[in-house]
Amino acid sequence: MYSKAWVLLCVVCVVVGGSLDYMDSDTWGRPFQASGSRRQEMMRFPPPDISDREPTRPEVGPIAQSLSGQFRGSWMESRRGRRFQAYRGIRYAKPPVGELRFQPPKPILNYPEMVDASKEGPACPSPTRPGYFVDEDCLIVNVYTPGLIKARLLPVIVFIHPGGFYSMSGRSDLAGPHYLLDKDVVLVTINYRLGSLGFLALGNRQAPGNNGFKDQVVALRWVQRNIAAFGGDHDRVTIAGCSAGGVSVMAHMLSPMSKGLFHRGISMSGSLTSKVPLPTDRLDNAVKQARMSGCPEDDMTLLYECLKSKPWREIAGSLLKFYEFGYDPLVIWRPVVEPDFGQERFLTEEPMESIRKGRVHAVPFLVSQTSGEFFWKAFTILKNQTLMDSMNANWTNIAPIAFSLPRTDSLDKLTRLRLSYLGEKPLKNDTASAAGLGQLYGDAITGFPVHRMANLICRHSSQPVYYAEFTYVGNHSHYEHPVTKKPSNLAAHHDDLIYLFSLNYRFPMIGVDDSLDSKMVDKMTALWYNFANTGYPVPLGTTNELSSVSWPAMKPAMRNYLRIDKEFTVLQNLHEDRFQVWDELYPIHY
Repeated sequence: MYSKAWVLLCVVCVVVGGSLDYMDSDTWGRPFQASGSRRQEMMRFPPPDISDREPTRPEVGPIAQSLSGQFRGSWMESRRGRRFQAYRGIRYAKPPVGELRFQPPKPILNYPEMVDASKEGPACPSPTRPGYFVDEDCLIVNVYTPGLIKARLLPVIVFIHPGGFYSMSGRSDLAGPHYLLDKDVVLVTINYRLGSLGFLALGNRQAPGNNGFKDQVVALRWVQRNIAAFGGDHDRVTIAGCSAGGVSVMAHMLSPMSKGLFHRGISMSGSLTSKVPLPTDRLDNAVKQARMSGCPEDDMTLLYECLKSKPWREIAGSLLKFYEFGYDPLVIWRPVVEPDFGQERFLTEEPMESIRKGRVHAVPFLVSQTSGEFFWKAFTILKNQTLMDSMNANWTNIAPIAFSLPRTDSLDKLTRLRLSYLGEKPLKNDTASAAGLGQLYGDAITGFPVHRMANLICRHSSQPVYYAEFTYVGNHSHYEHPVTKKPSNLAAHHDDLIYLFSLNYRFPMIGVDDSLDSKMVDKMTALWYNFANTGYPVPLGTTNELSSVSWPAMKPAMRNYLRIDKEFTVLQNLHEDRFQVWDELYPIHY
């Protein structure tokens, strides 16, 4: 989840040519069927000065031919000047509209006509800035490829975007390919349905839940069927994600629907395992959505039919009403363990039980968190006198909302957490409260769940687990001081993405020079490429940017992790002193 502006928020490739402020949720982009996104792109970026140029013919894009059909793409250029092919906005499933709303995705297996994949497709519905391209017909993949390299297929990275399951997308302004495509890798980014449109879970036959994850499964099946046409190796697919995307990666490692669709996993700052087991429905969210949309709340069939008839703008635009205290809870939608109604189920049992029993798709797994995660959430509270006073006076009611705790937690548990992080003094707008409250937000929402996941999976998977903490703070961050515009001394949630993807919705491109930021891009993309290519982030004999780096796997008795900073350092027992209180309050058998 980003700052508040985005919380609202046959192998062949034939080349035939040469080459926050919360936004108004009532303002939406053009429909998918519109003539193209050129006008939108020109609105976002000033047009080049062409007054002194001779007229030129438009460049013809590359064409890829797969089992499913033909795709015409476009050309892009990487950070280091490499020319690569881009195929954007390819539908992988039928539009989830009308009778297909709240239904599992219906895959598209064949394209009878040439697919124009030369332009950006839409984001799935969520509140965003005016004029942004959003549509309910949004189940698309984007493929970026250098093409065949010396007639060999390349490793594939499928990136599952972050955003709390209610915001963001796989579009190139939020997951740009310009850094990773300097490597010999095929990058795929995807959209999946968000919010109530993707995660309505009534616990009944009509809406058992997890449709957003099933969208991801269908996208992965599309990759298996088609990626060879883009130069990708369907036997070397890495699924990677951050935040909600990181949760998704772990979920695919446990889902019977995802078996055989990938061969390595990367989960950044997101975990499926947390403090308590997953539910079998999310009736609480469904009833809230019904109330906001003026639908019946006590009859699930009537609720379902009513929501199915509502405009997608109305459903997606209601996000703010899910918050209960300031902009909390951050975690609104989560996976559910689906009851069996004869459907293809994404999750069939509690994830922690699946891991302990060895029912996991054992693949090399890279797990990480940042040093600060959601530390900046403390400032939202401490700089608002009303919120700070409420948290001080009503800790037992507000703490479960703010820190994603069970609403039934006892006073003793909540008091112990407060004492562990904040001591006995009331919150004040000072450095001590900001440090303690920020650490509590970060550990509660991300740090401890990731710790639990890494410690579980390293004990019960036959494949190596590589654990990391990203602590590097460069010229930019997802939290920058509102006055100085400078980052904090902590790496915020999503900050590692700055060095893996071009994020032109917010940050400038990082150039090729001797700066520390430039070197971090080289190192982070090398880690991902190595891992996707071999299953080892730093293989023996590495001669690239990581030749001096060692990264031993995490073991139950030797819990190594790599600290990623200006220098890369191997340490042990990541913040286990802090996480001990959580393990004691929410004990499980590892």
